[in-house]
Amino acid sequence: MEQILNTIVRSGVELTKEDFVSDQMVKWCPGCGAYSILAAVANVFPKIGYKKENFMFVSGIGCSSRFPYYVNTYGFHGIHGRALPVATGMKVSNPKLSVWVATGDGDSMAIGGNHFIHSIRRNIDLNIILFNNQIYALTKGQYSPTSPMGAVTKTSPYGTIEHPFNAGELVIGAQGTFFARVPDNNIKLMTDVLFEAARHDGTSIVEVLQNCVIYNDKTHAQITSKDTKDDNQVIIRNGEPLIFGVNKDKGIRLNNTRLEVVKIGENGITESDILVHDQYQQDPGIQLMLAKMYPPNFPVAMGVIRSAMYPTYDDMVEDQISYAKANSKIKTVNDLLNSGDTFEV
Repeated sequence: MEQILNTIVRSGVELTKEDFVSDQMVKWCPGCGAYSILAAVANVFPKIGYKKENFMFVSGIGCSSRFPYYVNTYGFHGIHGRALPVATGMKVSNPKLSVWVATGDGDSMAIGGNHFIHSIRRNIDLNIILFNNQIYALTKGQYSPTSPMGAVTKTSPYGTIEHPFNAGELVIGAQGTFFARVPDNNIKLMTDVLFEAARHDGTSIVEVLQNCVIYNDKTHAQITSKDTKDDNQVIIRNGEPLIFGVNKDKGIRLNNTRLEVVKIGENGITESDILVHDQYQQDPGIQLMLAKMYPPNFPVAMGVIRSAMYPTYDDMVEDQISYAKANSKIKTVNDLLNSGDTFEV
């Protein structure tokens, strides 16, 4: 399925990674997973092909929110949890901008939670990169909405007793049209997924399972470490069967209304029994099940899980403006002031 955006002006000259590298000193902690995200963004922006001045990065507050300083594009550093209203205003007022948002799990799903779900519900053409390190890192290690139950942090010394959000479940529950997940140590996959996010017309959420070396080191190690990732990740690609494992002999099968892990070659199971991924399916049922998979019973789905086409908020606003201009009887300010109910004093 080809999705082509015609509203954003393409570059007439070939751009390179170096065109998007900022001259600012990057001040994340050495070893932070955010460096990989920054590298992937620098890789993908030239491939997207828009004019450099049409890219805009917006952020709220948190380690992720330093991002606008580190990309050589226009940027806006907002306040805690409020990046999405700012980004919405930018996109609606100037549809020719490619608007990107850098946000963390706390910034987006705690203080910014209401903005997060309603931006998704409206399907505004925004590209949101969600840095999920399962902790508040900038403020020195408090638990966040994605911290697993039992996590011992500065604000949960006996272990958190809150049920964590699954970002994919939240996005799809809010009627999201695009959700993808990637680990921070696979820059190639991240670059490919960010390109797909840019091609999607509507709100795209790319969750990055990010490591915080200082306050939550190895939080995703079971999923991302070299020794365990093959059995705990399934890289999903549209039109391909969901096969994983060190020997590529495990798969995900749809058994009635449930997903299950099976081994190819056992009990008569063949590759034809394995579920084939359809990211463009309008019905989110199976995509939701994929987004919810997690060890120890399932591998984590990595790649584009959902990419469904629906009308976007910004396009519909443009349509309404065009209609009003063509059909409204109000042509001047005087027309407006003398319209409706008026009275004399």
